[in-house]
Order: sequence, then C-alpha cells, then structure tokens
Amino acid sequence: MTNNVTVSVTSNYLEEQSFPEELRFVFTYHVTIKNQGQQAAKLLSRHWIITDGDEKVQEVKGEGVIGEQPLLQPGQQFEYSSGAILKTTVGTMQGNYQMLAEDGTTFLAVIEPFTLAVPNQVH
Repeated sequence: MTNNVTVSVTSNYLEEQSFPEELRFVFTYHVTIKNQGQQAAKLLSRHWIITDGDEKVQEVKGEGVIGEQPLLQPGQQFEYSSGAILKTTVGTMQGNYQMLAEDGTTFLAVIEPFTLAVPNQVH
C-alpha cells in the first residue's frame, strides 16, 4: 500500500490469440486500484516493466491507463483490463502509477511483480 492506495493484479493466458510456433504468447491482466485513504487521488501516468523468460526487458510509460486518468475518491476503486505479448511462455510485470493527491502532493502507487505464464509452465 502506498499513500493508502493499493494495486492488485490478476493475469490470464489467451491461448486462442497465441501462436507458440511464432513465439507469440498473449496475456491479459486485470488491475484493481483502491483508494483506502482520506483524500482523493488522481492517476496521472503509468510505468510498466515487462520482463520475458529470456530476461528481455520492455518498459512502457504513458499518461493514464486505457485512455483515462481516473480520480479516486476515498473508498473508491477503479478496475481495468489490458494485455501484453511475450516471446516466451513465462514473464513478469511490475511498475507503478504516478498519483496526485488532493492536497497537491504526488506519489507512486507501487505495482508489485506478478507472473504472466502459460498454464503448467511454472511449478
């Protein structure tokens, strides 16, 4: 939890959009951002670090998420889904959201590392 904002993520493998023979493995991830603080917080930008099974790293930075910069009032949550394409059967994602609190301070809401994996690849 960062400044009373929590981020949780679940991920899934999309077999129907993946082509293993072409080293194309497609994953979706669903993010829930909860404001458990006493003041509103606006999501300004995102920074993702995506690492595949060969330790190749991609960074993704940009404003908002899915074209939005949600303002979360105390007690509110925001959910969205997106995706990532890897060249390996296993990888990880992590990062942060830059947030702006109602009092004008900025802070980072940390996204803890999570796994992207084709089923039965991680033991």
